[in-house]
Amino acid sequence: MPVLNRMKRSILPDLRSTFGDRLQENVVLSCYTSARIGGPADMLLFVHSADELVQAAEKLWKMDVPFLLLGGGSNVLVSDKGVRGMVIINRARLVKFDSQAEQPSVYAESGVTPNDIAQRAARLGLSGLEWAAGIPGSLGGAVYGNAGAFDSDIAGNLISLELFDRQYERQVWPVKKMKFGYRTSVLKRERPPVFILSVRLALSHTDPQAIWAKMEHFSERRRDTQPPGASMGSMFKNPTGEKAGRLIEAAGLKGTRIGNAEVSTQHANFFINHGQTRAEDMKALIELVQNTVAEKFGVNLELEVELIGEW
Repeated sequence: MPVLNRMKRSILPDLRSTFGDRLQENVVLSCYTSARIGGPADMLLFVHSADELVQAAEKLWKMDVPFLLLGGGSNVLVSDKGVRGMVIINRARLVKFDSQAEQPSVYAESGVTPNDIAQRAARLGLSGLEWAAGIPGSLGGAVYGNAGAFDSDIAGNLISLELFDRQYERQVWPVKKMKFGYRTSVLKRERPPVFILSVRLALSHTDPQAIWAKMEHFSERRRDTQPPGASMGSMFKNPTGEKAGRLIEAAGLKGTRIGNAEVSTQHANFFINHGQTRAEDMKALIELVQNTVAEKFGVNLELEVELIGEW
């Protein structure tokens, strides 16, 4: 359906006037997700700083235009029907290290990747983010979902974060206000009308060679255990005292396919897009795995990935 039929005709000229050539219309989102899956967004806009993000959000809220903020596009499955309204692609990537302090830290805007911060910190002899080497997605998404690996997570590094809310105000939250849990936060659970602009993360001084050795060790483990190819990352949260991948493998589901969507033969908690996979097929595979594991083991697998758009 053409974008003009989806949005009020009176709003589109205002949006085009406001954002000019930066505004793109009817853009396929598969180019902006790690799984390479997703239908069209009515409109799409790139922002390159926290200030640009604030300005765009304030204008859209005042015009009552729905919008979705998308970072690296991991941990999401976008529907074949796409997303109504505006999708903002977050490329706010300013990073500032306070490396001379007794307790060093880093300020970073929400569109930068945790991997980028980890690599830059290592070059400065700053430790604490080695676990994040190679992690895809944006920092904002990592905080939103409390991303982690190798017995560490973003909650363990976070000092504070800056958000922008529906009252057009910037807020600074201490880490305790996020109410972090395993792969979740108050933002993910309750979805208040706010979004993350920037964060401050705690680091520590360590021998650079030890940092690089640890990062290489983690990167090697990731290469050995996680499959290459287009995926969303871990599909399900690990149940208490169990591993989602082990349950899926024990259910005999490794290699199971629907269309071009496959349960990885290397790690069963990763679902691979083998090319031009429909979101509908990926969702059907998710449901097949959930139902089979529930029938065989009485365990309900909870999605770590979020479903985005019209289903």
